[in-house]
Amino acid sequence: MTEETPADDDFDAEEWRERLQSHRTEKDDFFADHPQSPIPPEERDDFESLDYFDPDPKYRVTATVEVHERPDPVEMEVSAGPPQRYLRVATLRFELGADELELAGYRQQADDDGLFVPFRDKTTGQQTYRDGRYMEFETEELADGSEMVLDFNLAYSPFCAYSETFACPLPPEENWLDAEIRAGEKA
Repeated sequence: MTEETPADDDFDAEEWRERLQSHRTEKDDFFADHPQSPIPPEERDDFESLDYFDPDPKYRVTATVEVHERPDPVEMEVSAGPPQRYLRVATLRFELGADELELAGYRQQADDDGLFVPFRDKTTGQQTYRDGRYMEFETEELADGSEMVLDFNLAYSPFCAYSETFACPLPPEENWLDAEIRAGEKA
């Protein structure tokens, strides 16, 4: 569930929970039945669902966008294989509780519409996948100083968490949060 995420003052928590639950059900169905599921075929019959933190709107935060007009290239280590090149196109600044935090947003091509936000936090390797989690957002055009919603309830584990046949980018150190994000997919 990626969504264009302008800041919204008319947030409907009940509708949000229903959409989030629908997204999780669709994902579980994909993992259980789809030929491209990362769950190894021999394990799919026993697969019931992924494990998630309970939905929590406090992990749905508004971030201020700083656009990098000349995006810096970033070489991300990968779980298997050579590093992959990304462009750091934005910095997303937000508050979570009393903490002021920031995450970098990346694209593989400068003209991509999506924004890739890999991260680690204090749940990494304990309640969540050992190599971090991802968020992705569809964005038409990022504007410096604009706001967007980061919903950590949509944070997910990369496919390499389920099968070693996948090679996944690892969150760079600049995206290691000194906070506990108890939202999204668990390990």
